[in-house]
Parts: sequence; structure tokens; C-alpha cells
Amino acid sequence: MSKYIYGIDFGTTNSAISIIDTTTNEIIKTFNESSLIYFPQPKDRRSELHYFVGKEAIEQYVSNNMHGRFLKSIKRVLPRSGFKETRIFGKKYTAEDLVSLILKYLKKKADNYINFEVKRAVFGRPVVFDENPEKDNLAQQRLLKAAKLAGFEDVAFQMEPIAAAFTYERLIQNPQTVLVADLGGGTSDFTLMKLNPKKLNQVERKSDIIGQGGIYIGGDNFDSAIMWNKGTYHFGRGLTYMDFDTAVELPKSLFLNICSWEKMNFFDTLRLKNALDKFYFLTGNNPRFQNLQTLVKNNLGYSIFQSIEKAKIELSQQESVNLEYSKQGIEINEPISIAEFSNKIVASDVSKIRTYLEDFLQKSNIKSDEIDTVFMTGGTSLAKPIRDFIIDLFGEESLKSGDNFNSVANGLAYSHVLFFKK
Repeated sequence: MSKYIYGIDFGTTNSAISIIDTTTNEIIKTFNESSLIYFPQPKDRRSELHYFVGKEAIEQYVSNNMHGRFLKSIKRVLPRSGFKETRIFGKKYTAEDLVSLILKYLKKKADNYINFEVKRAVFGRPVVFDENPEKDNLAQQRLLKAAKLAGFEDVAFQMEPIAAAFTYERLIQNPQTVLVADLGGGTSDFTLMKLNPKKLNQVERKSDIIGQGGIYIGGDNFDSAIMWNKGTYHFGRGLTYMDFDTAVELPKSLFLNICSWEKMNFFDTLRLKNALDKFYFLTGNNPRFQNLQTLVKNNLGYSIFQSIEKAKIELSQQESVNLEYSKQGIEINEPISIAEFSNKIVASDVSKIRTYLEDFLQKSNIKSDEIDTVFMTGGTSLAKPIRDFIIDLFGEESLKSGDNFNSVANGLAYSHVLFFKK
């Protein structure tokens, strides 16, 4: 049996695979890649479909003038029971089919690095894929099936924040009570745990877990909120048309859909295009609504969300930024201050995360001053509104950060001792 096991963090925005040598219990390599898939448009229906993953997906998508199908945030589809399949240039893909393409890419990269085909892996999962238990179970079953499709035979699952805790445990000298805050693109997960460097390789650690929980809000929600507050006006939100003698506002569903990446992935349908043509006529060929037609027809969703994410990241370091976008006649230049971002745009989402965390601590029967360290990981942990309320609850001196993109994958690999015998 191979001495190597993989820890795999399949994320909403980024995914990582860590290779651990079980004889030394050392991580020998971690690969990180964006969770993106791009299918170029085939020359004809009989042509074989090709796809690209991660950075190569972006490069190919841009070089092909954004023609084809570009998929992002696929993890958020996993708990959606209503999503059965999508057709990409005539070929059917289920949620697990799409996820397996990213997993195959990561597995091949790791297998090539060690020149061995590894079939055992510890996969991460959020504390909640969905707050509905049936949908949560569906998501894990789909992820398991995707892992099997990717070539893994022995699969175990570990909560992502617990994995991050195992990574942090290797950095401390003395026992600590730690709150792990794993803040990703799709979820915000929390684990309270007693950590002790003397227990690094102990199999039984359930007694050290004080509590765990999570809420289905993450960085993608922040992107959506920016799009709603700063972007949708440029695509016609608020426009009206005459229905007999009554002015009727355009359906909000049109604009809610372009604020959600997992919906935009499957947005390009004949029915929708016909609806857009009808509303364009009813609004008197309004140029703002024409922007929405351009957005959908030319598959510009990814490019505009790149601009949104850029503005969001810059707001973690600056007091104000401009959301700038200029492509195919769509012109957006919207200032965003950190005050507006924190107090208006993402205030509702941040408030829900904070309320959830406060309730979580209360149910765990622990006070904030009893926590030695708050270990933050995940890309959304860099957002200033998040860090501000964490500091408000626990004090700045308690905050510690790890590798925001690899901590979970490394911890999953370290978790092998809990699931697999050597």
C-alpha cells in the first residue's frame, strides 16, 4: 500500500491538495488551484469536448474571447436538490461530474509529482453544506461520488475547520483553547477545540472538540452584495415599462440572478434570451437594459465578477476603491468606501455571521475571554468587516492567521491518522 495519502480541500473559490508521507507524517508538497472549469465551444456537435481547469481555464477563456462555458463556484451546487444536470454543448453533466473534473486535475498533478497513483484521501467538508440536513447529506454524497469518479477508492471526510485546527496545533508550544474560523467563499465555519502539541498524532480527539457549527454565508455573498448595490443599476434594475396604464418595475429576479455565480453558470438559455428581448422592447430599448443583454449574450459574468473581487480585496487594505469595468459597451465606475462596504453593502451578511457566532459560543457554554486564540483561515478572513467584529469580540491580541489557502488541505492530510491504518 502506498505510503502517500492526500488531503483535499475542494473549495468554492480555490482548491488544494496536500501530499503527506505517512512514514514521516510530513507534508511534502501542496498544490493550490482556482476552482474553475472552462469548456471551449466545439467546432461542431460531433467534435469531442475539451475542458481546462484553474488558471489555464482563465487563460483559455480570455484567449477565446470569452466564448464557451465558464463555470465557477461549483461547490455551491452540491446541496441543491433541484439541480439534476446541465448540458454543455449537448453533453449532460451532473454536479458530481463537474466536481470530478477539478478533482481529477488535482489528483493528476499530485500523482505526477510523486510518480505514483494515490487512491486514498481525506476530503474536507464544511460544517454545513446547507442548513437543511437532507441537502447537507446530499452534498456530501455527491462529493463522495465525485471523488470515486476521480479515481479515489478509500475516502474519508473531515470537517474543514477541524483540519485547520490540526495545522495550527503544530505551531503552538502549550495547550490552548482555540476557536478556528474557516471563512471561505461559500460558508463560514467555526470549531472550538482544545489543542495540545503533545497530542499531535493521537487518534482519539473527539473529547477535545468543544463545539462546531457554521452558516451558509461566505465571500461569494459579499461579491453578490457588491453586484446588487453597485452593479445591477447599470443593467436596468429600477427601470419600468407600461402595462396598460400602469408603470411596472422590471422583475427583480432578473437582477438577483446576475448577482449569483452558481445561477449565472446556467443562465444562458433560449427562454431567458427571449424574455430579455421582450423587456428590452418594453423599456423602449433602454441602453441600461441592453447592457444586461450584452452581459448574458457574451458570457461576461466572470469578467465583471473579477472586477468585483478585485475591489473587494483592495478594500481589505484601502479606505476607498473604485469598482471599474469597461467591456463591450458596458461602462461601470462606482466608488466604494470601506464605511459603505461595511455598514451597508455587506452589513446584513456580516451581522448574520456575528449573530451566529455569538449564539454558537453561548450554546458551547464558553465565554469569549476563555478563548486563548482565534485562528482564522480562508480567503474571506481577510475582509475588514469580518476582522473588525472578531477583534471586537475577542481582542486583537487573540487573532492568529495561517496560510489562508493551504491550512485546511495540510490539516486534512495530517488527519489521515484518524481514518487510515499505515
